[in-house]
Amino acid sequence: MAIRVFFLAFLLLCSPFLQVARCQSEVEVSEAAEEGGDLGIVGEDAQDFGDGSFSPAPGVDTVCVFPKNSARLVTAGEEAELLVGMKNDGESSLNVIAVKASVHLPFNHQLLVQNLSTQGFNNASVPASAQATFPYIFAVSKYLQPGTFDLVGTIVYEIDQHPYQSVFYNGTIEVVEAGGFVSIESVFLVFLGIALLVFFGVWIRGQIQNLSKKTKRAPKVEVGTGTTDASLDEWLQGTAYTQSLSSKSKKKK
Repeated sequence: MAIRVFFLAFLLLCSPFLQVARCQSEVEVSEAAEEGGDLGIVGEDAQDFGDGSFSPAPGVDTVCVFPKNSARLVTAGEEAELLVGMKNDGESSLNVIAVKASVHLPFNHQLLVQNLSTQGFNNASVPASAQATFPYIFAVSKYLQPGTFDLVGTIVYEIDQHPYQSVFYNGTIEVVEAGGFVSIESVFLVFLGIALLVFFGVWIRGQIQNLSKKTKRAPKVEVGTGTTDASLDEWLQGTAYTQSLSSKSKKKK
């Protein structure tokens, strides 16, 4: 486990400088640099290795790095790149045949969304006790709906003319739209936001108008000579209060 973590860290540090990786042993680094060869990438479907499912070879470890794309964002219709790292701890040299991948729905891998391109290699060998890095360039369909999908990447190789394959990545990717296009969902959300703002503004204006009308209709309080309500006089009829009032009126006369 510690060796695998160290191998992944090594690829992360070297990925910005890797344009096309060269298969070589650690002992032959200086000699291979003088020769200046390459992996011999020959494009899609270079060799027909069949659609069979092979088992991984013992002693072969693989890792995957998305250079400068740690978020694993893939723009629909545009090319994306990943790096496949292989470490051969076996006793024999292996020959890399191709790298392929497919896109699946995250909740069910049986539902295939898209088979991505197959990238073949010529003269791509990894000697025993050596490691190498292989670039893989792919593109999802431009019509693919944005969202989260599962990417399954496989590298096919052979040892002593026996085919093997290893899954170097089985995880999620986030498919996004190209920056030049505006989706229907985005337009709908923009118009919905504008409509909500207009509705909220109209509601606020109506509340202010109602408040101002209530303030204008408030009754005026007049302070002056008080008058006695007739109903109040009838209720107090025959009490000491009415008798005092009548006596006062007689004295004034």
